[in-house]
Amino acid sequence: MSRLNLVGLLPAELEDLAVELGASRYRGRQIATWIYRKGEARLEAMTDLPKDFRAALAARAEAAWPEVERQTPSLDGSRKLVFRLADGARVSAVLMPDGDRLTLCLSTQVGCGYACAFCLTGTMGLERNLTAGEIVGQLLAANARLEPGRRVSHLVFMGMGEPLANYPALVRALRILTDARLGLGYSPRRITVSTVGLVPGMERLAREGLGVNLAVSLHATTDEVRGRLMPVNRAFNLSAVMDAVRRYPLAPRQRIFIEYVLLDAVNDSVEDAHRLVRLLRGVRAKVNLIPWNPVPGNTWQAPPYVRVQAFLHACRRHGLNVSLRRSKGGSIEAACGQLRARKAQEEVKGKTNSR
Repeated sequence: MSRLNLVGLLPAELEDLAVELGASRYRGRQIATWIYRKGEARLEAMTDLPKDFRAALAARAEAAWPEVERQTPSLDGSRKLVFRLADGARVSAVLMPDGDRLTLCLSTQVGCGYACAFCLTGTMGLERNLTAGEIVGQLLAANARLEPGRRVSHLVFMGMGEPLANYPALVRALRILTDARLGLGYSPRRITVSTVGLVPGMERLAREGLGVNLAVSLHATTDEVRGRLMPVNRAFNLSAVMDAVRRYPLAPRQRIFIEYVLLDAVNDSVEDAHRLVRLLRGVRAKVNLIPWNPVPGNTWQAPPYVRVQAFLHACRRHGLNVSLRRSKGGSIEAACGQLRARKAQEEVKGKTNSR
């Protein structure tokens, strides 16, 4: 029988486990501190736990996070981490430095079932959901590879998969990440959850009261174009998505992030910019424009610079808070829309063929 993984358990559950093993709840709080605050996975290193309790704990459980199978540096300073999970599946996360800020882009699923036309991850289909331990474990593993005294400062759930389609594990992970006493202690304002526009999930997340940022992938200003780019639009169209956006609770100075991938002659006209302004009227939003990142076998094109600038200026002229986001990690297939799980030998072959 496989042992229980302590990573992914809420601090209160670690306290319950300690009681089950005949110890006090205090011992559970010590375990949480070792794993989540100190990033320690070795039970034998938890030296303030009594020896007999450690032995009982080791017989029942382990602390394990995904193995970093390989790490690939990008020309822009970002790093792609490919994790090998216990069942052999693989997911990717991306470390993105920006001055004092170090952001980790996390995955929530192996693959993705939403098949957005411009996204490489969607070509995999959905293999399975990640557990909360596998989600949190990506961060613990990434922090363990940093120099002493440094850790990831910001988290974005924009890696492989649709976070709101793995809702229970996502929320469990968020509770561990934001627990200021015994969890990892991240401010909710430093965490962003992205979605293709799953309205029921957006509404559930709003009710959780976690206070994390929400990023909504819009990518078009008409249902006809969005339906072509994002099959999910057939279930949740622009009107339904925007209604959910307007209902999402925001703290003072907090904004909804709107993600908009620019595709040449598809969704990048000045008329599209004007429609985007109208869609977001009355919404406290920040728009991230993302020129499309090339994906093997895909015929889309990024717009020429002049069209990108025309779109940007048309939005700004009407008072929209908008910025042009230069995706990091493009040289290592780690930019927005480029993540795909590949075996090590496939990645080596891909790099050889691209030379």
